[in-house]
Amino acid sequence: MKAYKDRFPTIVVGGKAGDFLGEYMAGGVIVVLNRNDEEKPVGNFTATGIHGGSIFVRGKVAEELLGIGAETNVPSEEDKKLLRELISEYASHFQIDLDYDKSEFIKIHSRSHRPYGRLYVLE
Repeated sequence: MKAYKDRFPTIVVGGKAGDFLGEYMAGGVIVVLNRNDEEKPVGNFTATGIHGGSIFVRGKVAEELLGIGAETNVPSEEDKKLLRELISEYASHFQIDLDYDKSEFIKIHSRSHRPYGRLYVLE
């Protein structure tokens, strides 16, 4: 996924996601709603090589599931506003009622904009 100018792709997953979610993500937003309250809502190597965009997961994500270059954080107020909008749109499409506390989400994002920048530098 990659954002372009003022446009950014968005994916909302109702259930859980498997391995390599958001691999080399370069922009946009992924939301994993984890509607079945799975203990492990994402698989191994989540956000490996991420260098832009954000992944929001409802539930806990163990650090060992994250790929190189990814870290977790608490969603900001701006993030929570975006989550409200995306969850509302998702619920509207499927004609269901979802009322998730936005504090149940964690944010996965890049540690830097160039996670492999030093890999190709000759010293």
